[in-house]
Amino acid sequence: MTSMNDEGRFKQAVSCLSPPIYKRLINLADRLSASAQEIRLRVNRPLAVVCPDVTYYVTVQGGLTSVPIKDSMLNVTRADIADTFHNICNYSVYARQKEIINGFVTIRGGHRAGICGTAVVNNGMITNIRDITSINVRIAREHKGCAKKLIERLGEINKGVLICGAPCSGKTTVLRDLARIISTEAGKNVSLIDERGELAGMSSGVFQNDIGMCDVYDSYKKSEAMMQAIRSMAPDIIICDEIGSCEDIEAIEHSVNCGVTIIATVHSSSEYELKRRENIRSIVKTGAFSKIVFLSNKNSPGQIVKISEAGDVFGI
Repeated sequence: MTSMNDEGRFKQAVSCLSPPIYKRLINLADRLSASAQEIRLRVNRPLAVVCPDVTYYVTVQGGLTSVPIKDSMLNVTRADIADTFHNICNYSVYARQKEIINGFVTIRGGHRAGICGTAVVNNGMITNIRDITSINVRIAREHKGCAKKLIERLGEINKGVLICGAPCSGKTTVLRDLARIISTEAGKNVSLIDERGELAGMSSGVFQNDIGMCDVYDSYKKSEAMMQAIRSMAPDIIICDEIGSCEDIEAIEHSVNCGVTIIATVHSSSEYELKRRENIRSIVKTGAFSKIVFLSNKNSPGQIVKISEAGDVFGI
């Protein structure tokens, strides 16, 4: 198990980019490593670096500007897109086909590369993505201790917790730290369901992130991993990211009936938005979650806005 600082994570994330873009960003590591959240490549458009309160564009001289300057920007070429795409797939596109169809590939360290292009559809199903035009590399962060305030406010976690927030609000970062603290300091048996490889950041059998004493189900489908965990690892708590499918609902209900506590996240930027999602209402009706935690936006990742009773939110 390894642990990296912000500079190390930034350098790890940008290592998948094409050589010309990589060289430019490495030279800017001192300025960007602490704040960069995403690196956005769009074909024939300026290279963009998204930070909490500003988006920077890289100039041909290697500088940064918050407003694109005509004829002065470092534009992403089709070759940059092609090289980066093959890098994130480790030059084995076929092996990453399932992830590609879902629109993203998780790379070493738990960083996620989103992919945008032309869908190849067969019998009404997306079977591939061709002519890639945009790639978004989201930099995974590890902030040990960021979940301590949440644990202090929740007290002993013996009932389910649902963590809600918009993209880049720090849900995964908080979830990872919860897994570390609960599995070490609280002495609970924790099964960590890491379907996309973002929580533990497994690489060649080594965790890139500190997830404590968890039993990790890497790249398993969430519903299948929950069933396996209950059968073989006797978890007190199951932790997973981004729930919502019908299969998730069934697996969570089964887990709760087996006496397992669930801690999970869901994309939702507000209580109003959450209440409109019938799939989440169905999950809450199973009794899986007692508390719902709302996080702030990307300008304050991991910051708690409020903690509500699940029944109060959904009127159950």
